[in-house]
Amino acid sequence: MNAIIEINPDALQIAEQLDRERKAKGPRGPLHGIPILIKDNIDTGDRMQTTAGSLALAGAPAPNDAFVAAQLRKAGAVILGKTNLSEWANIRSSHSTSGWSGRGGLTRSPYALDRNPCGSSSGTGAGVSANLCVAGVGTETDGSVVCPSSANGLAGMKPTVDWSAAAASFRFAQSGHGGPDGAHGADVAILLGAMAVADPQDSATADSQGKRITDYTKFLDPAGLKGARLGVVRKYFGFNDAVDQLMETLLGEIKRAGAEIIDPADIPTIGKFDESELTVSTMNSRPTLRPIWLAAAFLR
Repeated sequence: MNAIIEINPDALQIAEQLDRERKAKGPRGPLHGIPILIKDNIDTGDRMQTTAGSLALAGAPAPNDAFVAAQLRKAGAVILGKTNLSEWANIRSSHSTSGWSGRGGLTRSPYALDRNPCGSSSGTGAGVSANLCVAGVGTETDGSVVCPSSANGLAGMKPTVDWSAAAASFRFAQSGHGGPDGAHGADVAILLGAMAVADPQDSATADSQGKRITDYTKFLDPAGLKGARLGVVRKYFGFNDAVDQLMETLLGEIKRAGAEIIDPADIPTIGKFDESELTVSTMNSRPTLRPIWLAAAFLR
């Protein structure tokens, strides 16, 4: 599947150390000893590289953990490896292929190897879905976590920018933050508890000071859809009969769970702001980073 771009050579040693700690002191929390995968644009101050999938940055490990990676280690998670992605988080070109990077090749869907797993956090989505880890972390500006989650049958979330630190060393907008992926909502809630910590180097996270909690699993509610109003964007129906039939079945299940369905709920501005993605990405990239990825694009 090309989901994993690099394995952590120290993963087994770290796991053994955490096992000894658990036996001697008990677990740090629900992530103690749990193997997770993180996207290859998140710095880890270990023997793994952080390249955003680009050969231009291969060969030099990062000096320090990104804040989110440090928080995951603090919670006891074992960072099993780095996941493949759309190179440079899908800003390599205006016609990039989701899930492809020069360093990792093309990520493939675990359900159908000839299908795109969506990007840019494609390797995280495919790796979690294929049970190569318990849960994973991707990064998103506008869709890079939720799209692979959708395409690979996962629960995924992009927290608001004040809730989690800027996970990626290579983020292309101020709104680009880390988000958890899991097979179930409970996995996402547990990961969020470790990730939602104010970062002293990221001023945006100061806005949620005093509002965070450490355990989001208390909000998991089997009856959570009761009374919810959910809209159906019919604009996206009609490209495949089998998918349409499946969607209608799922809408029926949602109704039975107590939700109110607004159908249709088409959004008149869909597609009118697509070009703004590039504007946001290029104008808000860190100044020191922008020349690097521009140079890498030209070297290609």
